[in-house]
Amino acid sequence: MRTVRIFTAVVTLTLATAGFTPVAATAAPDSTVRPTTACGDLVRGFALPGAATHVTSAAVVAATATDPEYCGVRGYVEPAVRFDLRLPTKTYAGRYLQYGCGGFCGIVNPPAFADCDLPHGGDVAVAATDDGHVGTTPAVVDDGSWGQHDQAARDDFEFRAPHVVSRASKAIIQAFYGAPPKKSYFTGCSDGGREGLLLAQRYPADFDGIVAGAPAGYWGPLLGVYQTWLARVNNAADGSPVLTAAKLPALHAAVLAACDRLDGLTDGQLDDPRACHFDPAKLTCTGPDTPACLTPAQVGVVRKLYAPPTDAHGTLLYPGGQQPGSELSWAGWIIGVPETGGVSFARSLADNYLKYLGYPIGAPASKVDDFAFTKREFDRLTPVGVRYDAMSLDLSAFQRRGGKLVLWHGWADEAIPPAGTLDYYQRLTRGHAQDFARLFMVPSLYHCGGGTTLTEFDPLKELVAWVERGTTPTKVTATGRDAAGNVTRTRPVFTYPQRAVYDGSGSVDDAANFRPAPPASPVRDVVDWAGNGLYAIPGPVAR
Repeated sequence: MRTVRIFTAVVTLTLATAGFTPVAATAAPDSTVRPTTACGDLVRGFALPGAATHVTSAAVVAATATDPEYCGVRGYVEPAVRFDLRLPTKTYAGRYLQYGCGGFCGIVNPPAFADCDLPHGGDVAVAATDDGHVGTTPAVVDDGSWGQHDQAARDDFEFRAPHVVSRASKAIIQAFYGAPPKKSYFTGCSDGGREGLLLAQRYPADFDGIVAGAPAGYWGPLLGVYQTWLARVNNAADGSPVLTAAKLPALHAAVLAACDRLDGLTDGQLDDPRACHFDPAKLTCTGPDTPACLTPAQVGVVRKLYAPPTDAHGTLLYPGGQQPGSELSWAGWIIGVPETGGVSFARSLADNYLKYLGYPIGAPASKVDDFAFTKREFDRLTPVGVRYDAMSLDLSAFQRRGGKLVLWHGWADEAIPPAGTLDYYQRLTRGHAQDFARLFMVPSLYHCGGGTTLTEFDPLKELVAWVERGTTPTKVTATGRDAAGNVTRTRPVFTYPQRAVYDGSGSVDDAANFRPAPPASPVRDVVDWAGNGLYAIPGPVAR
């Protein structure tokens, strides 16, 4: 299924570093570094305080058409944080990139070598981790059963694993090349985005640059409340979905017909869905129930999906809901489809979180169909939720070190409402551009990838140029591809809150024909919600 594939694969775009003090931002990698130790000699232990590391295998892997020759290292940090580290044998020039994980993780996705768009582009050492446990359900990343009785496994997933893997990787890099990395980066989306924010907040010395895409920073409210809301809103009394996937194309087409032109260009995408106030009642069936119309019950579901979850008093229990224009992405995540046995991915995530991960071990748990949307139940999730959360607004230590943070989010994200990232960014920056943080909002993009018109977004090259050249990113080009992989559209995404405006000539599918413009009105992104107090609660750290 498309949404599950995105969550398990595309979600894992990340970078990392730890254990050594990085060099000043002015000293960039500029020459190839040769190994000083044989690859096989890395099979040993590394006695890092608080992060005892064991390399279980290390072997040279031949170069391919896409990858350089590298020393493939696998091992674990005690007790069970598995990692895959790949060390170029002939092209390394001093960069380390660590990838984040997706969902509840539970799998080590092979880390890909990245093109940093600088000299020695294949020079980067790359690593990934399973965050300290092995997922066992068919989708793997929605399994939370491993944490029901294991606090150590919870600690690793909640906050420890990305930090200790960065420490372990840097120790192995020093052993292999004779020196630690000169520059270290982390990139991730979804839970990987949460990990990126968490590293900047709790481990500011680990990375020089961090990309945090669609960050699941509001972890407890997101998994315990919002995903439960998505699962419950569309449930009929017999458990069947009220709104079916067959209705989504007509709903999406109606949204575009009503709102596409509002950004000044009719191009099949909503550049800022907040300007769209589409009423799904316009699609109410006046005759037989067909895929071209909505029943009154389905109209009610769509309205609830566009809105944030609330309690009986109107208090917001999450800072956002689905955005107009995201409708085609609801199949799979919000609406069960045959490929997933008819169970929505939101239900699977929420049920696993409420049963196994959301409450202290031994305390009464909950499940999707029993959860009450009240402030009391919201608060019951807080003691454990703050251990995962990456909501702190204190990034002063990261900033003082010269660290750079790039946040990004798709406007059509079906899994994590973009309103949360906007809320966090405005609270962090107090509405003014900062010298260490930038945000990019990508029209039509689903959760971490895929979409209707734009399907890919990766600001890693811009982050590296910012850290190593001092070039502050002002735009990143998003790409749209068809099912065959052909490029169908490129579009510049400018630093939020700037927007892309067509210059009036040439193809609207060519990024070269757009210029930046200020927002049509002042942005007011801070949301007053039940979690207002969570931004000031520091989470635990591993030493």
